[in-house]
Amino acid sequence: MAAVTSDVEVEVRRPRRSVVAGVLLIVWVAAYFGLRGIDTLVLGGQDTTALHRWLTDHRDDVGQGNGFFGAIRVAVDQVVVLLQDVISQPSFDRPVPVIGWLGVIAIAAYCAWAFGNWKVAVLTAAGLGFVGLQGLWQQSMDTLALTIAAVLLSLLVAIPLGIWAGLSDRAFKVATLVLDLMQTLPTFVYLAPLTLFFAIGPAAATIATLIYAAPPAVRLTAHAIRSVPPESVEAARSLGSTGGQTLLKVLLPMSRSTVVVGINQTIMAALSMVTVAALIDAPGLGQTVLKALQTLDVGVAFNAGLAIVVLAIVLDRVTTAAGDRPWRTASVRRKVLLGAGAVAVLVAVWFSRTYVWAAEFPSVEVGSRIATVTTDVTNWLQDVFGGFTYGVRDVVTNALLNPLEALLTGSPWWLVSVVVVALAAVLGGWRGAAPAAVCLGLLVATGVWHDSMVTLASTLLATVVVVAVGLALGVWAGRNRRVDVWIRPVLDAGQTMPPFVYLVPFLALFGTSRFTAIAAAVVFAVPVTTKIVADGIKAVPVATVEAANSVGSSSWQVISKVQLPVARRAITLAVNQGLIYVLSMVVVGGLVGAGALGYDVSAGFAQSDLYGKGLAAGLAIVLLGVLLDRVTQAAARRTHNYEGDKR
Repeated sequence: MAAVTSDVEVEVRRPRRSVVAGVLLIVWVAAYFGLRGIDTLVLGGQDTTALHRWLTDHRDDVGQGNGFFGAIRVAVDQVVVLLQDVISQPSFDRPVPVIGWLGVIAIAAYCAWAFGNWKVAVLTAAGLGFVGLQGLWQQSMDTLALTIAAVLLSLLVAIPLGIWAGLSDRAFKVATLVLDLMQTLPTFVYLAPLTLFFAIGPAAATIATLIYAAPPAVRLTAHAIRSVPPESVEAARSLGSTGGQTLLKVLLPMSRSTVVVGINQTIMAALSMVTVAALIDAPGLGQTVLKALQTLDVGVAFNAGLAIVVLAIVLDRVTTAAGDRPWRTASVRRKVLLGAGAVAVLVAVWFSRTYVWAAEFPSVEVGSRIATVTTDVTNWLQDVFGGFTYGVRDVVTNALLNPLEALLTGSPWWLVSVVVVALAAVLGGWRGAAPAAVCLGLLVATGVWHDSMVTLASTLLATVVVVAVGLALGVWAGRNRRVDVWIRPVLDAGQTMPPFVYLVPFLALFGTSRFTAIAAAVVFAVPVTTKIVADGIKAVPVATVEAANSVGSSSWQVISKVQLPVARRAITLAVNQGLIYVLSMVVVGGLVGAGALGYDVSAGFAQSDLYGKGLAAGLAIVLLGVLLDRVTQAAARRTHNYEGDKR
């Protein structure tokens, strides 16, 4: 009997990753009901582990003496104190600073005019005048002094590193790896370890700020240098220019606008960090907001938060205008006007050094009125809409947050670890699974596993909302140019505001709770997610969309079958950035009832016997950030490779 053979190849299809992930989650939930409460590693709020106590006992042995770190602390303190003496604090046996409010406003407006234009100068004068009318002049100048000190020190390091990375491929690769890690870490993370070396105070706050603010300047400077057309560089070299001459005469001038954008981003990051650094005794507006949040005084918090926003807008507009200004020699008329303006500034400075009225900002009750009105509005909102807002909070908390948190905190730590590593492997392959396993193992070692899972639950829930809102707004803006034009400035403004500011309105609406931090995190993270999605949708080839329209596809079919699949990599990046932003805000939300890791870090600063636990919580935040970042990036890389294989 003849054998029957066949040349037909049978294709074995692998199950979709979403199906495998769904099965894993179902298995996890089923196992949870059988293993609930076992090996959950719960640690009370005042309880510590041997590691925490060891860190607390040995913190003075690391760098708070008179050695290398002590010398750095003294040097940075002197820079900060010098700037405070000049613009904010009484100094040199005078009851007022070296330069009073009139001189500061005159200098700031003149710089805005010289580097930008007269409109920005008016905005600068009006903005600084407004914070003075709020009764927050000295606090605002303290914040500005710390910001200036941190930015100057940061740029002294960041610009040379950016130039080096722009000129050297090897340096660029190393810098990219380091900067990617630094930009995934929330602001809280930088505070705890630096207090270990530099003690709590302005020096540690300034150093934390300059480290946090440096990455944008390094990255954008390197990008600008590497983006200069090779023809321009070759032309300079053919004329006999040395490497230094090529850098100074060709590369830096042609990179000016992008470098200024990097400086702008550094300033915004520094202002954001300076306010959060109030937790480690940084003076300024952050202290006012922090104390108001701790006492639930929404009116005072709003008044100080408004001053922070005004400072952010002024600094952003000045640096943006400086970057937009054409690179050309000033006309004779402008030189004359600038000279006359310089004389006027000197006169204003002389007045501010001679007369008390020009040195001390007049006492005006605008700030107290703003605080009173805000408090009244808050009480009215709570009376009228409190039933609704608190109802929304309770429904979301009971229906979504509590079950998710119970699943993460009630499951054995080893079960959570196995499921997370398996999900990471499904979504990102070994590139996702390996860092997930390492991070989860280290999370267990920190001794704050339970609090880490509480923070992770809030982060995941907020991220789901952020992605949903960001996708909707991003697709809308990406498909409609008019919408993009209107919404883009709002999104840009949202990204200039420090995290503290977002807590205030939601504290008024929802009170102290985990939901307050989640709501603030959603609003904080939506702008960056929306912009990335919109850019991804706009990058879809027009020919591809027109081909879909030509065969009669509806708008929804074009979106779901063409634009979203083609923009999948951008969407994955949006999820990645949304996660990082949400984690940053959820941690800060520990100040308004979110608890968990954010509370552990702040408690470590406030109570000396909990310092080690706060340091471990800071490390746990780093590990969560790295875990979420590595898994989402691995998923994006695997998605891109899969699409390439299909093509």
